[in-house]
Amino acid sequence: MLIDVGLPLSLAFIMFSLGFGLTFADFGRVLAMPKAVLSGVVMQVVAVPLVAYLLLIIFDLPPAMAFGVMILSFCPGGVTSNILTKLAGGTVALSITLTAVVSLLSVITVPVLVAWAGSTFLGAAAPAVNVLGIGMSMFAITAVPVIIGLLARWMGPGVAARIETSVSTLALILFVVIVVAALATNWELFTANMWSLGPVLMILNALLLVLGVGIAGLIGLSGPDGLCISVEMGVQNATLGIAVAGMVAQASGIPEYAVPAALYGITMYIVTIPGMFLLKQVFQG
Repeated sequence: MLIDVGLPLSLAFIMFSLGFGLTFADFGRVLAMPKAVLSGVVMQVVAVPLVAYLLLIIFDLPPAMAFGVMILSFCPGGVTSNILTKLAGGTVALSITLTAVVSLLSVITVPVLVAWAGSTFLGAAAPAVNVLGIGMSMFAITAVPVIIGLLARWMGPGVAARIETSVSTLALILFVVIVVAALATNWELFTANMWSLGPVLMILNALLLVLGVGIAGLIGLSGPDGLCISVEMGVQNATLGIAVAGMVAQASGIPEYAVPAALYGITMYIVTIPGMFLLKQVFQG
């Protein structure tokens, strides 16, 4: 019961913290830098799931774990991607815009793609996916909190500036708690699949980082824009992945489909942090 209530509430607060760090000007950048924004959105929504799918063809994971990897790949960038983009020397304004836009789009894209992945990887064992129901639930716990956070910052910019760090810190703490809870709940499943699942997730992460800067360079985007898109692709909203897995399973607690998202919540920092500094050196060199 605690997990069933705490998980959506925690995700809602994390998404509120995302909105709390936004201004209406961030959405205006869609028009100000359309090429970079459109490229980033397409890379996040299309390329990330495609790379995950191709990897799962190569690596033989149990169906439930493969389905969980696909759920993770459908999720938008994580709330810490803006910080990591700044550390990498990427375009922070673009990162904020991409995180916001793709998070709102995910209300539509995630339920549809999850239904496809369920039938593809689980076959007859796939649970019935209520696309509309998941979409409405995601809207309630992701889009609505983002909008509330955005409006709160607009109405009280002074207060927002003073407490933004505290809100972000609490969101990070909740993220860590959710990841730990998901792994603890499925500990035997996690330990049984760690050595097969972990490498797949880390390879996926590394490929996304390289693909982000590579495609950005090919289409003529600047180095900082490429670094931004790279981080946005590599840092997924693992909390949302865990929550969506629960919506699909329609059962109490945190289901096995959530294990890849929970594990990625750890490995993505292990891969992304050194990876982005390596890519930064390549650009500077």
